[in-house]
Amino acid sequence: MKLLPTTLLSLLAGTFLLPALAVADAVSDKMQKFVDDGVVSGVVTLVAGRAGIEHFEAVGKSDIAGGRDMKKDDLFWIASMTKPMTAMCVLMLQEEGKLSINDPVEKHLPEFKGQWLVEKKEADRMSLVRPARPVTLRDLLTHTSGLGDVKPPRSFSTLAELVMAYSREPLQFQPGSQWRYSNPGINTLGRIVEVVSGQGFAEFMQERIFTPLGMTDTTFWPTEAQQQRVAKSYKANKESGRLEETAVYFTEGPLSDRRRTPFPAGGLYSTAKDVARVYSLMLNGGELEGHRLLGSETVRLMTSTQSGDIKTGFVEGMSWGLGFQVVKEPQGATEVLAPGSFGHGGAYATQSWADPVKGRAFILLVQRAGMPNSDGSEIRRVFQKAASELRP
Repeated sequence: MKLLPTTLLSLLAGTFLLPALAVADAVSDKMQKFVDDGVVSGVVTLVAGRAGIEHFEAVGKSDIAGGRDMKKDDLFWIASMTKPMTAMCVLMLQEEGKLSINDPVEKHLPEFKGQWLVEKKEADRMSLVRPARPVTLRDLLTHTSGLGDVKPPRSFSTLAELVMAYSREPLQFQPGSQWRYSNPGINTLGRIVEVVSGQGFAEFMQERIFTPLGMTDTTFWPTEAQQQRVAKSYKANKESGRLEETAVYFTEGPLSDRRRTPFPAGGLYSTAKDVARVYSLMLNGGELEGHRLLGSETVRLMTSTQSGDIKTGFVEGMSWGLGFQVVKEPQGATEVLAPGSFGHGGAYATQSWADPVKGRAFILLVQRAGMPNSDGSEIRRVFQKAASELRP
């Protein structure tokens, strides 16, 4: 085989490689602007295509006071990005014939039998009636259950204790009649996974998702070694607007304390690379590198609209699948995503989305508390637009 002349190699590099690199750099440049403007302390961005990772960079700081640069393998509290993984656990059990998403919740958790529903509220009085039908697992997966919310009965509650408290609260609307984002609903699904599988929820997730996919940095309880890579969380000072360190409100005590509740609705810490593994799996119909976790039809159900015409989500044009948000009409922050794109955000502005038409996953990890509606954030819109221009 003849070697190409150096001049020709240079020409090929200039023609084919440099533009792609320039676009990749543009993603980081745009993220750096948000750092320079004090919107976020640092950012990790990853774009994965069918052929592998197309972009993976970190900018800014993970610890402003300590001067630590953000690294690509830093861990973040991914908050509600936990929810789709909880849904995956439920659908695995359906595939095994151990439950159906059309089951009433009370079939698996008898404490939900005989629930009441708030018909109307007047001053400090409530009028209660029986709901037209019981809440189902499908209702929980689509946030259409009407389940109320309560504070955990004690610090480090078990899922059994937490869900028992939920079952005592009256429903806020008829099951299936409207959408209201519900952490209790997803936490209840986690408890159902425990009851049906006979395993602790965290143990089931580890065995059935994290280990097969090689997600070595995804956990409810970061180890002491992993804690050295956890990006600090920040919020804007109300007076100066400058970023100041803040705690993760969802957790208490040492991060490695395994007594802390493994919240199915939002307890996980993870990395960009680990999260991308989940979305690559879903884009590939439930299989990744020889590991099949879900059937292709199950993946289709999870990532297609299951909420009908009910208005859902935090930005316009959205619907709900089973655990995933689904784009119906791209607009605003979702403008570059094709209809049928799916994903989920997190409380501290993390975002994870996959476009099945382009065959790409877009992962944006930051730790920014108090950002108004991170699903519709400018940083998300800018990232996805710049990332969509990457050359495959």
